[in-house]
Amino acid sequence: MEIDKQQHSKDSVFFRDGVRRIDFVLSYVDDKDGERKQERRKVYEANLMNVGLELETEDKSESEDGKTYFVKIHAPWEVLATYADVLKIKVPFKVNDIPDNSEMPMNWMSTPFRLPEHIMHPEADYFTAPFNKSKSDFFLIDDKDTFFPPSTRNRIVYYILSRCSYFRDECGDKDKKGIKRLLNNSTYTAAFPLHDCRYWKKSRDANCESERYNLHKHWARFFCFFKEQPLNLIRKYYGEKIGIYFAWLGFYTEMLLFAAIVGTICFIYGVLTYDENQWSKEICSEEVGGNIVMCPLCDRKCGYWKLNSTCNSSWQSHLFDNVGTVFFAIFMGIWVTLFLEFWKRRQARLEYEWDLVDFEEEQQQLQLRPEYETKCTNRKLNRITQETEWVLNRTITDIMGKLLLCWATVTLWISLIIACIIGVIAYRLAVYAAFASIMKDNPTTNLQVVGPYITPQLATSVTASCINFVIIMILNLMYERVAVWITDMEIPKTHLEYENKLTVKMFLFQFVNYYSSCFYVAFFKGKFVGYPGNYVYMFGSKLRNEECDPGGCLIELTTQLVIVMTGKQVWGNIQEALVPWLMNWWGSRKARNHPESLYSRWEQDHDLQGFGQLGLFYEYLEMVIQFGFITLFVASFPLAPLMALINNIIEVRVDAWKLTTQFRRPVAAKAHSIGAWEEILNGMAVLSVVTNAFIVAFTSDMIPRLVYMYAYQPYGEMNMKGYINNSLSVFNITAIPFDNKPDDGESPSWFNSSITSCRYRDYRYPSGHDREYSHTMQFWHILAAKLAFIIIMEHVAFLVKFFVAWMIPDVPSDVRARVKRERYLVQEYLHNYEVEKLKIQLSQNLPGDCNCTPMIYPSIPKHEVLSGCL
Repeated sequence: MEIDKQQHSKDSVFFRDGVRRIDFVLSYVDDKDGERKQERRKVYEANLMNVGLELETEDKSESEDGKTYFVKIHAPWEVLATYADVLKIKVPFKVNDIPDNSEMPMNWMSTPFRLPEHIMHPEADYFTAPFNKSKSDFFLIDDKDTFFPPSTRNRIVYYILSRCSYFRDECGDKDKKGIKRLLNNSTYTAAFPLHDCRYWKKSRDANCESERYNLHKHWARFFCFFKEQPLNLIRKYYGEKIGIYFAWLGFYTEMLLFAAIVGTICFIYGVLTYDENQWSKEICSEEVGGNIVMCPLCDRKCGYWKLNSTCNSSWQSHLFDNVGTVFFAIFMGIWVTLFLEFWKRRQARLEYEWDLVDFEEEQQQLQLRPEYETKCTNRKLNRITQETEWVLNRTITDIMGKLLLCWATVTLWISLIIACIIGVIAYRLAVYAAFASIMKDNPTTNLQVVGPYITPQLATSVTASCINFVIIMILNLMYERVAVWITDMEIPKTHLEYENKLTVKMFLFQFVNYYSSCFYVAFFKGKFVGYPGNYVYMFGSKLRNEECDPGGCLIELTTQLVIVMTGKQVWGNIQEALVPWLMNWWGSRKARNHPESLYSRWEQDHDLQGFGQLGLFYEYLEMVIQFGFITLFVASFPLAPLMALINNIIEVRVDAWKLTTQFRRPVAAKAHSIGAWEEILNGMAVLSVVTNAFIVAFTSDMIPRLVYMYAYQPYGEMNMKGYINNSLSVFNITAIPFDNKPDDGESPSWFNSSITSCRYRDYRYPSGHDREYSHTMQFWHILAAKLAFIIIMEHVAFLVKFFVAWMIPDVPSDVRARVKRERYLVQEYLHNYEVEKLKIQLSQNLPGDCNCTPMIYPSIPKHEVLSGCL
């Protein structure tokens, strides 16, 4: 029956009767293949009603576009109670009586950062236990309509929707099952729970919580960036899985503040010691750098050049390549350990507060993926539960074949990345010669401000980094589809297993994709060059391996890191915020012109973007890649944590804004941790100690300078005078092969035949020496010092790391006490409940009247539980 649109406000989360709450909405349209889809919908909706769900349909004439039907679903108490029992959902049975002694000294200082108490703690604190339908009077049930919050209600309904058949013979065709398949074959166009109100104003209905409005007002606006996050409200509205993500992101951002402060201090130290940089003074002086003629940096197209032409880059390099770099690299090794250990404690506290302590892997089995269940053909006895369960019939050949195909695909794509990186390296080698030839007459000096800073090295590094960034983003878009496809093909058993498998595949690819260019600049560029007359070429080609600037390769690593990291963060925020906003603006352009009462709550949400099952996965991936940038290569760029901090302050609010305003309400899901990402972060923490030790030793010039100052300073003084001259070897120009010599006209006008030798960056004996062009003893001393530094730094960092991890317990003592208290109370109260129940049962039976065993549990009729058929 059609309802007059003018008589009923459509901006409501209730059925037409205003009593039954809408827990889920399905939408569909009529199309050419209408009969088959109509039959599927008819059977599916009939099966939903058989399970006990209540449905109400909005005709297409009631919708804005005139062609979309909306099916509203309500779960009555009987259904909710049945499936809360099946899913072991924890509900309150007693008010928490443990006093909260978490007050901190100087608490008043945090007042500006606090949110109102009703926002931070929207619910009272209770002791909880898994719901048992047969003992419903054991729990604190004041109102059955509001006992289960909307997030729990939509989770239960989605569990039913995912397992309900759309085929007449319920168990005959197991493949014809679940809302996901119906969405894939376009039987339904969307399936989503409703937001409780508009985000910019409260609902007019007093029975509606308006939690979305509170989240937007106190959390999703950028001007709240200095406020704490209402994690309990986020968890209540969106579920524990999304709550855990924002708790982790907020904690990570807070910890970044300390790293950003120390990194900024190290950078300021480099600025303050700018004028004390003796080696840069020598490079820039006419007496030293102006008289040193350097050998060509490429064959034929590069001419001889004077060392003082790299004056600016040497000064820039000092900002990051100084003693503070070593201190900061060691500090970050300790910081990352503190971050991970303190997060474990924070996570343990959230597990208790959010009733996730006993949410272990066996409970994940209750959340089997419907895609797995439909493929099961055999039943097997579970040795733990002693119950038979559906299992997938897989042979060893089948398993090995799929594993081989999956990892061969991953290896192929990683090889593709490496091939692209080699292509970028070839670009750097080829283009450097072109830039050197173009810039030999310094045409860039005509540019104001930036002109003097543009060198062939800088131009090559910046353009190559930009090209590399574009390649990274293109490969990402392509590989995402491949990773999802091969993970689907493996048919993981649970949602947790699915996400973990996808996480490993995606992270391996992203690791190589994002970090390979930084690894090349840090550990390979300038390390395998050779010397004039005996240069090393790339794979036997005519492209000579790159050399480092006399100021060092560290500044190039900094450039690479800044471009890739900043580019990724800017592009990520644009993609996350701007794209959904534009799509929503375009999709709802017509409906915005109508009165609110005619623009229904389900149509408003239908016009938003779907969050998707892997929505959080990409958020985690983005942050973990950023974590790699600020830990693996932080020795080259102390300001990286500051950049990450600024990005994350924006990221928290952007994620909150888009989730609250631009996306449909996600189905609530449980998670007791950040999953496989925790192990990945631990692995990167260990790797970061090694990479930073190697960066300081081999990419930075710190060790060669210290060796010179302590062992090779000719006047025995503790300074760097003469370091530049000492660090450059001499080569006789006449000994340079014809193929390596510059073409006519490539060398500058000041070069003439009176110049008989050129310098290059290495420690080798000069021509005429008994060991001509072989490494000097100083080279071996420096190498020994580098290896010694790596060993010492790694051992010190790992020793401190493991000591800190041992000192800080993973679970706070007060949380451990509360968990024990709650378990004790559950047992005590259940025992007392059973005793009282038994007394009542026995008192109702007179002596001699009972000839059967007393029934403690009353017989409660149950609706069909879908998992029983599975």
